[in-house]
Amino acid sequence: MEGFHLKTNLMAVINNRDAGALARMSQGDITKKVVNSNAEKMVDSLFKSLKQLFPASVSTVFKNASDEMDAKRQWIAAFAENGITTREQLQNGMRHARASDNPFWPAVGQFIKWCKEEDYVALGLPDEEQLYELYREYCKMRGWREMKWPSNACYWMVTKIYSEMRSKSLTDSEVKKLCAKELRSMTARIKSGENIPAPVLQVEHKITPTSRNKSLSIIANLKQKHGFR
Repeated sequence: MEGFHLKTNLMAVINNRDAGALARMSQGDITKKVVNSNAEKMVDSLFKSLKQLFPASVSTVFKNASDEMDAKRQWIAAFAENGITTREQLQNGMRHARASDNPFWPAVGQFIKWCKEEDYVALGLPDEEQLYELYREYCKMRGWREMKWPSNACYWMVTKIYSEMRSKSLTDSEVKKLCAKELRSMTARIKSGENIPAPVLQVEHKITPTSRNKSLSIIANLKQKHGFR
């Protein structure tokens, strides 16, 4: 992985150091000695990879070596406090960093968010924005027959989101939050090995126009029944 080789998870790297201690360390209450060599090597590797991805912003973020050291301490503390403990999470963070169209160095909070995001593509799912666009398309179609569903999972997520929107009169922002929620739910189902069923065939109700003669007959009967002329 492009200069980002992690042979151990972060929990092992910060062996026997709790989040509180790391937080105090990041704020300068504890000297540099608190950071063990393994943690420094891990963060050094991470920062090296990030510098390759965001070269233009490095000089503005780190004006000197002291700034970079302080930033590394902040990141170690933030990782511990937010449960970033596995190699897979850090790889997720780097994958999203590579896909980012923002040329600026990511804030630690943004990187943590990337670390926690699932690899929806690997599971055959859309991301949150793509799911929202599918929902909007479904609203325009007004029916599943005209939709070309990318997957069974997309059908069930979109139709549930649409149903919730109608029944609860959700706002656009609430629908977007629901998209994120349904993605997490579907991700858990797929990871558990559940077989997502195919879309349910809905019976199409066809309306056959009444013939002119039959219409006139119905009108005549109604007039006679109610005394109209």
